[in-house]
Amino acid sequence: MDRGAIQAGAEQGLSMRQIAAMIGFAPSTVSRELARASLVYRSERKYHAGAAEHRAAAKRLRPKPKLLDQNPELRKAVVAALNNKFSPEQVSAHLPVVFPGREDIRVSHETIYQALYVQGKGALRQELLVTKALRSGRTGRVPQSKLPRKSSRPWLEGARLTDRPADVDDRAVPGHWEGDLVVGPGNSGIVTLIERASRFCLIGRLPGMRDSDTVIDRMTGMVQTLPKAMLKTVTWDQGSEMANHATFTVATDCDLFFCDPHSPWQRGSNENLNGLIRDFYPKGTNFNDVSDDDIAKMQDLLNIRPRKTLQWATPAEKLNEFIRGVALTA
Repeated sequence: MDRGAIQAGAEQGLSMRQIAAMIGFAPSTVSRELARASLVYRSERKYHAGAAEHRAAAKRLRPKPKLLDQNPELRKAVVAALNNKFSPEQVSAHLPVVFPGREDIRVSHETIYQALYVQGKGALRQELLVTKALRSGRTGRVPQSKLPRKSSRPWLEGARLTDRPADVDDRAVPGHWEGDLVVGPGNSGIVTLIERASRFCLIGRLPGMRDSDTVIDRMTGMVQTLPKAMLKTVTWDQGSEMANHATFTVATDCDLFFCDPHSPWQRGSNENLNGLIRDFYPKGTNFNDVSDDDIAKMQDLLNIRPRKTLQWATPAEKLNEFIRGVALTA
């Protein structure tokens, strides 16, 4: 509270509402402050900021009587319940049942926590017969920060599905891809990409490593032969292999966006592609033992397979159609 501003306002004859508006407090707060910290000087009451601050500091230093220290019966009931392995919240909720109509035998669970953790270095805990007062076994309280929880996946910021352009949802617009990894033992894996409108896929084998730099480098090489108009966005899950996705965007001018957690349907075309790949290479396949030529043959077979969703056209035919349309409008 800006007590100096209150004093200045009072000396200028401002009303309590005017002072309250000036310092950002309620008029009732200003009224109480003026009432309790005004001094009589030459038969006139005046507010003195310095005296008010001194009074407030002294009050802060005075220990406030603790509820459990003032009420032995309440303290005994709380200790008994804790010895029966009640949690502080259960103790607080059960007291009105055990002592109906006894408003003096009431205590909040927060007060019990304070007595266990803070007051007198956990003095209440010394009276317990049980080894631990809380199921967690903690003897100190874990502070809860008022700051927002720090993200464990900072690469998601500004690249979530809600940040993705709206036209991606309409599969009539080509150039938007979905991607993922299909993994195997021995740190093996392949990168899978599928274009949402044509269902054309690109598949690349990883060199026995699945770290972000390796995945980004492999994916960058896979898309470099595509016309610029055919590479606008990629949608991925929230895996850490895309932590360095900004490198991919700089190299390709293609933005990458991330699905919501546990929402594979948001990249359903890629989920379907990965299922088709498992027809060729079942779970447990070590892709370190598969050649790049074999992966390329699988990719070609998938791209020349007629699709019902494309009115029985093939992904390769559909992609070529889109590319010709782009060339004609260029």
